[in-house]
Amino acid sequence: MMKNFKIKSIYIACGLLTFASSISSCKKDFEDPSRASVDVALGSSQALSAVAVGIQRTYTLNRTGVLFNSITASGFSGNELKLLNSGNIPELQLSTGGNAVDGTNTILFNMWASSFKVIDESNKVIAGAEALGDKAYASGLIGYVTIFKALSLGTISTFWQQVPVTIGKNVPFVNRTDGYKTAIAAIDNALAKIAANPISTQFSGTVPNLNIENTLHALKARYALFSGQYALALTEAGLVSLSSGSSFTFDNANINILNSVIASNNVFQPIDANLGLGGAFAPDVTDKRLVFYTKMEGSPATIRMNGFAATTTTPIPIFLPGEMILIKAEAYARQTTPDLNNSLIELNKVVTKTTDIFGVTASLPALVGPYTQAQLLDLIYKHRSIELYASGLKLEDMRRFGRPVSEMKRSFMPYPFQERDNNTNTPANPTF
Repeated sequence: MMKNFKIKSIYIACGLLTFASSISSCKKDFEDPSRASVDVALGSSQALSAVAVGIQRTYTLNRTGVLFNSITASGFSGNELKLLNSGNIPELQLSTGGNAVDGTNTILFNMWASSFKVIDESNKVIAGAEALGDKAYASGLIGYVTIFKALSLGTISTFWQQVPVTIGKNVPFVNRTDGYKTAIAAIDNALAKIAANPISTQFSGTVPNLNIENTLHALKARYALFSGQYALALTEAGLVSLSSGSSFTFDNANINILNSVIASNNVFQPIDANLGLGGAFAPDVTDKRLVFYTKMEGSPATIRMNGFAATTTTPIPIFLPGEMILIKAEAYARQTTPDLNNSLIELNKVVTKTTDIFGVTASLPALVGPYTQAQLLDLIYKHRSIELYASGLKLEDMRRFGRPVSEMKRSFMPYPFQERDNNTNTPANPTF
């Protein structure tokens, strides 16, 4: 049975508007003066639970959240999305690409700032949970917020070449691969806490739950793959149940932000019916994922985003079963001694899939080899691009699979001016 996060109101507000206008750098002064100090509030399990749900809201809701901005930045940079209105200046910069993208871009700033807010407050919840007497409740809290901490560390490591992984004044930057490894270390800590003290039913009833362990293993597999740890990625993907999904759920008060943007038909839509793929990577016309992710609508009819942006309450998965299968396929193909037979077997599980807990099915005939390693990796890239459309992962995939920069609007992002102005360790912006 699929277990989902459920967005609910909490008595400790997120303070996103105040935070977005006042945050400057990795000093990370995230406290909202209109609410009680998070440090003061974290003395009880009830308060810790409230702040934990607030962390989820920071990650998932509104156009300031990490979720929306990572999908948008990757979608434009990886040619998944087309701009509908050039008056949307941040989107126009990303759609144009190259040097048009600069440190003033609010999509990048919101993604950067919201990610570090999530990391900062997750650290506080984890520290508070460590002090609780009820270790089974504490392990649930730690696992829950670690999902968002890992996602945020993974996000900044996807879009920037060097990243801070600590909170404070003038914090140092590390290589983005170390950002992924920091996410994995956080996941390992959470899994160890859960192994020592399985998550209590009381925690499940207090904070809306999901299959936390499954999600942590899925994210560990993702970031192991992204950091070149192929054996680890293969192992972790194998630990993930593909029949138990995890997704961000929404309601009428806390809506799916992708649907809100798409419904306006004034910001962006899919770039085309082939999801931006052409030539050897063009999808098969009978691929059922195309009609899952896109639809024709309006008068005259134009292409619109469907799938996980279909309605105001459509859940957005944290990971797809197909992602785990494709991680296995890629890890087999990239091992020191490539295992191309098992790689093709895993790839064909996605190609021929006719059932899926989220409805993402290609329903195509199996691919018949033999293929060289290069040919197989090209096929894996193609099917990741279709299976994981508009997931925020496309830009990382393009770099990892060695796609030419001519196919990208931008490879790595410039640092927000707010960070540069307040952190002397901020690196020079990458060239493109």
